[in-house]
Amino acid sequence: MNTESARRPGLLHRSGRWCARHAWRVVALWVLALVGLGLANHTWGGTYADSFSLPGTSTQTGADLLTAHTTGSGGTASALVLTSDAGAVTEHRAAIEAAVADLGRLPDVLSVTDPLTTPGAVSADGTTAQVTVRFDGNPAGFDPAYLAGVDTAVEPLRADGVTVEYGAPLGQLATPKSADRASEAIGLAVAVLVLLIGFGSVAATGLPLVTAVLGLSVSLAGLGLLAGRFDFAQAAPTLAAMMGLGVGIDYALFLATRYRALLHAGAEPAEAVGRTVATSGRAVLVAAATVAMALGGLCASGVGFIGALGVAAGLSVLVAAAASVTLTPALLGLLGRRIDRFHVRQPVAEPTGEADVWHRWAVRVSRRPWLFLVGGLLVLGVLAVPVASMQLGHVDAGAQSTSRTDRRAYDLITEGFGPGANGPLTVVTHLDSRHVESEGLRQDLAASLRRELAAVPGVASVTPPVPSPDHALLITTVVPTTGPQDAATADLIHTLQDETVPRTLSGTGATGYVTGTAAAAQTFTDTLTAKLPLIITVVVTAAFLLLLTVFRSPLVALKAAVLNLFSIAAAYGVVVAVFQWGWGGALFGVTEKVPVESYVPMMMFAIVFGLSMDYEVFLLSRIRETWLQHEDNHLAVATGLAATARVITCAALIMTSVFLAFLLSTNVAVKMLALGLGVSVIIDATVVRLLLVPASMYLFGRANWWLPGWLDRLLPHLDPEGPPAAPDPAADPAADPATASGTAPDLAPARGERR
Repeated sequence: MNTESARRPGLLHRSGRWCARHAWRVVALWVLALVGLGLANHTWGGTYADSFSLPGTSTQTGADLLTAHTTGSGGTASALVLTSDAGAVTEHRAAIEAAVADLGRLPDVLSVTDPLTTPGAVSADGTTAQVTVRFDGNPAGFDPAYLAGVDTAVEPLRADGVTVEYGAPLGQLATPKSADRASEAIGLAVAVLVLLIGFGSVAATGLPLVTAVLGLSVSLAGLGLLAGRFDFAQAAPTLAAMMGLGVGIDYALFLATRYRALLHAGAEPAEAVGRTVATSGRAVLVAAATVAMALGGLCASGVGFIGALGVAAGLSVLVAAAASVTLTPALLGLLGRRIDRFHVRQPVAEPTGEADVWHRWAVRVSRRPWLFLVGGLLVLGVLAVPVASMQLGHVDAGAQSTSRTDRRAYDLITEGFGPGANGPLTVVTHLDSRHVESEGLRQDLAASLRRELAAVPGVASVTPPVPSPDHALLITTVVPTTGPQDAATADLIHTLQDETVPRTLSGTGATGYVTGTAAAAQTFTDTLTAKLPLIITVVVTAAFLLLLTVFRSPLVALKAAVLNLFSIAAAYGVVVAVFQWGWGGALFGVTEKVPVESYVPMMMFAIVFGLSMDYEVFLLSRIRETWLQHEDNHLAVATGLAATARVITCAALIMTSVFLAFLLSTNVAVKMLALGLGVSVIIDATVVRLLLVPASMYLFGRANWWLPGWLDRLLPHLDPEGPPAAPDPAADPAADPATASGTAPDLAPARGERR
């Protein structure tokens, strides 16, 4: 008797069968979860805003000192830019004073500066002025209704012929809602088309979509509820939607494909569902765990902003996996044998046999593996060339559409005050007791500090250092000659922090800190750049250990990790070429060259590495299954590639369309992620899967499956969850129903099986 058939079905097998037999209960539980979380989110949910702290840094220490020793200098500052085409803005004195007074009475406002009495707040030609409003929180995260109060407060200005634009971050609150719904609709439409063409069955097409949409809705409602207690960036829900929709469709598709193959082989529907969850469902959980693990690695950055983005994306992946192994089996149980009843063409399963085009391709690669391996690496190498010039930074309002008020405010400040006025730096000097008590010492130090700061190349102007009310601080503003996104501004910040300020204050007993929005953004970039090698090490090591445990092959696990690094470098190169070099950036709504948003490479690495492992798990699982049956490496590679070709190709097309559809977002960082992720999936599904994986596995031969005895004993054994279809060992592997499914079989052999 077959050893597997004699075993009691495992937990996944039993749970899948239970979901199929109690389908309406499972569906009702998911609908109840959606309604409950949706109502809770509506009542207690929060909003999303880009805010972060960097404890222990010069930037954060300086900001904390300002809050502790000054009145109205804490919170978050935002500029309202006034301009008049009919003369000097100062001619509208009454309207300005009325607006300043009304703004000061708004809730959450700490202070408002009057440009008529604030030095440097009016441009040299008198046509532009800045009103600085300090809020007790980040206004980008306020309720959009808050803008009505701001509009009412500045109405006297607009009625007097003055144009008023809201600078960031207040202007972000007025940003038109991102086109996430349109992006999701495009992704779903492409998914329908791909599934209908690829598999023919209407029911098999709709099932992955229903599962993915319901799972995504639950995860977004849950994320909104979490946002009421924790800080999440504006990109968090968009990132969660990209990930949840893409992997949700993929995971459900893998299960539906396996189920149809088992039905065609004569299995009873509920039992077929159980075996589907025990095999392909188990591979889905391994793949989801890999993605979630990679995203969880972002927490190693030590930056809450990044960790929260990883949590948001990881949550959507885990919910998608949960929906795939519970809701999908329930829907399969409801459909039963009717899954292929409605179709646009003859429903098909995975192709098998030597006549298949993918099998023929695998044979062609086997004849010249070195040629295909080198060719694939050259393609990735060329795409990765721009990485050498990657410039990390913060994409500010200057890169946004001119239809946005924060972009118009940015341009007005540039015209009236110079580009550096969009990112002024604040130098905070914490005095010792001698300077606090002696006005003469303070004045001497202030004069020396201003002189040294003004002499630094790249500084446009320096305001006279003024003491705080308690004389504990000296506060001065430095305006760079270049804009916040310029590399020269980053160099200036480093020069001030590391050289000028420490040298000027040396021996005085005072300590200086460089702070402000531009300084905070640069410190954030520096922190992430320093942490990126750690993130890469953590994620690659964890993924290697997981694949080593699953496939019991050091070479296969190492090859997967290395090839993923090549594909990630190529995706980085495309992002740099489009956004930083400006090659086609206008096509995606980015009107100027911009640096790569500092957190994008880290997020891309975690997401791409995890998603690449999805297809790696399904492809290598099928290859390994054939190897265990026949111990013929060439046959295993050819059979595995042919068996998984249709389902992985369709899954990759869907995932790519979902990601690229988010290029419609108004957030430039989201555009970068969308393009980078979409390109990486294309690379992974073509160059890596069709060239590099088969070529390298042909070259390594039997060494692919070598495992030292001591390591074999050390690694845990992941036994199959339940009995798969029992093939005749002497039969051609194409006769195995699992082969036809094209999805992942049991991921490890039973005890006693030959490896």
